[in-house]
Amino acid sequence: MASEEQLSAIKGAKVLMVGAGGIGCELLKTLALSGFEDIHIIDMDTIEVSNLNRQFLFRQKHVGQSKAKVAREAVLKFRPHIKITPYHANVKDPEFNVDFFKQFNVVLNGLDNLDARRHVNRLCLASGVPLVESGTTGFLGQVTVHVKGKTECYECQSKPAPKTYPVCTITSTPTKFVHCIVWAKDLLFAKLFGNKNQENDLNVRSTDASSSSEHSEDVFERRADEDFEQYGRRIYDHVFGYNIEVALRNEETWKNRNKPRPVYTRDVLPLRPVGQNGNKDKASTGDPSSVSAMASLGLKNPQDLWSLKENSEVFLKALRLFFLKREKEIGQLGFDKDDQLAVEFVTSAANIRAASFGIPLHSLFEAKGIAGNIVHAVATTNAIIAGLIVLEAIKVLQNDVKSYRMTYCLEHPSRKMLLMPVEPFEPNKSCYVCSETPLTLEINTHRSKLRDFVEKIVKAKLGMSLPLIMHGVALLYEVGDDLEEDEVANYAANLDKVLSELPSPVTGGTILTVEDLQQELKCSINIKHREEFDEEKEPDGMVLSGWTPALAAEKIKTSDNGPSSSNASQTVPLESEDNDEIEIILKDPEILAAGKKRKSADVSVAVDSEIFSVTGEMLTKRKVEEDDSHNDIVMVDGNSDPNKKKRVQ
Repeated sequence: MASEEQLSAIKGAKVLMVGAGGIGCELLKTLALSGFEDIHIIDMDTIEVSNLNRQFLFRQKHVGQSKAKVAREAVLKFRPHIKITPYHANVKDPEFNVDFFKQFNVVLNGLDNLDARRHVNRLCLASGVPLVESGTTGFLGQVTVHVKGKTECYECQSKPAPKTYPVCTITSTPTKFVHCIVWAKDLLFAKLFGNKNQENDLNVRSTDASSSSEHSEDVFERRADEDFEQYGRRIYDHVFGYNIEVALRNEETWKNRNKPRPVYTRDVLPLRPVGQNGNKDKASTGDPSSVSAMASLGLKNPQDLWSLKENSEVFLKALRLFFLKREKEIGQLGFDKDDQLAVEFVTSAANIRAASFGIPLHSLFEAKGIAGNIVHAVATTNAIIAGLIVLEAIKVLQNDVKSYRMTYCLEHPSRKMLLMPVEPFEPNKSCYVCSETPLTLEINTHRSKLRDFVEKIVKAKLGMSLPLIMHGVALLYEVGDDLEEDEVANYAANLDKVLSELPSPVTGGTILTVEDLQQELKCSINIKHREEFDEEKEPDGMVLSGWTPALAAEKIKTSDNGPSSSNASQTVPLESEDNDEIEIILKDPEILAAGKKRKSADVSVAVDSEIFSVTGEMLTKRKVEEDDSHNDIVMVDGNSDPNKKKRVQ
């Protein structure tokens, strides 16, 4: 039972919840049942069918409605006298500024992405409101407490960042199934059903084929005299046959690699059309996203492993159904994990490519998990974490600093414990967010444009939404709704100027001040001119140091090492293995004891844009694919400077 003091703190508290999903549903329920009477919820999402297995406040009839609003209605049915204010909006919207945050006693995060977490962290720092952060993936979870000036902020320690691969790995030398998924989803699917004007690396050209009318044309354009079957077979033969043959001509590439095998329809399928024996194409009506090539072909179990022949049939059938049933959408389609036909197409295409390169095939169920970046959630973990959030929130409301704990939920017991509480630490003195430590940027000031600096550093690495950039008293760039037209035009012109040619030139030794007015965050960046960069190791053409380095979380970046027609140089949010298959292995269980101070040899486990930091020396082992056994154990060293890791007193 709560004490009178605790009940008083609870009833008088005004709480902001950010996120009404898996953790959010459990959290709102627990807050209401614990006596909280003034709760505000922000969530921009609407309810999807896939949410219903764990987000228990929602029902089938709620699909398509606001999560925040439906969650409020559901809780008020059993706690009608409390006040719940929902916002169906993005927490990064201008209305949720520092003044908005200042009205709350504590902020509770139940978010699912790093960008939003960083944004909330900065607003909490600027407003002086304590933040209780959380995250789960599978059986793993954590709750951390962040109080300005007393504990680490959310960004004091490293967070997962993509491990990048050049686009040539995706298009020419895949070694893992995830490479095939990226190729099928972001190149082939986009080329066939997305923006037709978007160039990508599927259009292989060679000196031998440049004069061939067959391969000098755009093979992805359907000819006037061919039916869907002929068109599908021609696409199949081009991407799985001809393109592989072209790749094999570069003998140097295959000196130390296994050569792929070109696959043509004539080698796999009979010449008769796959859909000639019946009207199965007409079997599906209603929602276009429910059209299924699997159903047409009698393939029922998504966990079955299809043969090369079956994958080929699904590929051709799915392509045919897109043109027959969803022709109006072609040209504007993007991959959606909830689009059954899109998942079938991507799965079959990835499997055919995998077969060509000697990579093990995967079921549709497995492929969907990779392509959709799906982490299989466990409702019980969400419930446990929600309870821990409320416990820490009560401590924060009572200003009980000595009792604060960062608690980690483990999959396997350690010293008969599944919950591992750890004392929080003081702010990291080198954190540019809460300690305002200057950063250093190595960049070629004679080649790089201000746009490169804004996109790759200010937005991508520093996570600023509304940046303002100054050189001394000269304002180089600013965004906002209150700017005059001539100012907007002037800043837009600056974006395309080389740094050294700006009105106030940026060269080696320059100090830039970068500020986000919404987040009330300001930092200084020392510019160091550098002529050359390693295109593979430093693909951005610039290196930022002094900010919290990122852990490697294996994802794919489709950016080039060399010239390419691809303009898809963004990070692809796609995992190489399921996050719910992370195992924590304790090297010395005797080291672990609840409440002990973390050692300098701490190891962090990257999970769902989150960090699991657990007392003692640990290894993180990921179950990986058979062809990647050399990466199955990852060890990440913590900060070795004892002055940077102090326990909160």
